[in-house]
Amino acid sequence: MLLAADVGNTETVLGVFDGPELVHTWRLSTQPERSADELALLLSGLLEHRGLTLEKLTGVCVASVVPDVTQQLRELAARYLTFEPLIVGPGTRTGVSVLTDNPREVGADRIVNTLAAFTRFGGPTIVVDFGTGTNFDVVSEDGEFLGGVIAPGLQISAATLVQRAARLTRVELEAPPSVIGTSTVTAIQSGLVYGTAGEVDGIVE
Repeated sequence: MLLAADVGNTETVLGVFDGPELVHTWRLSTQPERSADELALLLSGLLEHRGLTLEKLTGVCVASVVPDVTQQLRELAARYLTFEPLIVGPGTRTGVSVLTDNPREVGADRIVNTLAAFTRFGGPTIVVDFGTGTNFDVVSEDGEFLGGVIAPGLQISAATLVQRAARLTRVELEAPPSVIGTSTVTAIQSGLVYGTAGEVDGIVE
């Protein structure tokens, strides 16, 4: 069984594959201060809840944009697993050609987005990845990563708005009944949700 880890700045998504089938997923907060032992305990608990153990894993693949967590996952593998993890990064043979000014600065998340999108849908295509930042990854008809756009993410925008405006409060990130907000809460929700949707539509167009 393969454990895949997508380590973002805010959240980490874990998935277990049995052959080509994704059978389990978990979403965790990314906490760079966690040690390898803490990560092993957390992972063991998640697996145990699904009737699995670390010993049943036959591979681990990590796409991380948080170097501290990447290092701790390396240490976890060294202490608790019998094989080396595959860490996606500069030099990893993914089959994706990176046609940017400096290919080594392109995040692992954008490489695996490109590979997954091209494998599943072919090219050309655009991947929109909502995380701490909203990434637009542009894939050529041959599966090459051409570049893209990085914009502030939805949660970052919401948090900054509340921090910088004394009378605005946090709201649930859901679409209000109308684009025209009739209260402060629905006006903020409209700006965040429909504003992000409009940003995506505009940039993709």
